[in-house]
Amino acid sequence: MGITLDKTDKGAAMALAGTIDIACAAELKTLLLEALNSGTEVIISLADAADLDVTAFQLLWAAERQARQSGVEFTFSGQAPEPISTALAEAGFQQFSTSVHAG
Repeated sequence: MGITLDKTDKGAAMALAGTIDIACAAELKTLLLEALNSGTEVIISLADAADLDVTAFQLLWAAERQARQSGVEFTFSGQAPEPISTALAEAGFQQFSTSVHAG
């Protein structure tokens, strides 16, 4: 389980790995806020995520909503595992679950 955040002048790249659940919700929230407050593009990688619980989905949804309101680009990069990609699409993240950032 792990969440990493790498910030540059061009954007904030966050990678979620393993199981992201209520046990790491506070860390995920803190890092999402830090990424959003950078005012640059936020890119989320789910390629190494094994499972996201409802708390993680709620935090990602709230972060995407905040980014949209703030004019910050918020995307997912790479290919999420099929169960996560399907769950994202069912939660209304169709435009993000299928996008791949090429930067």
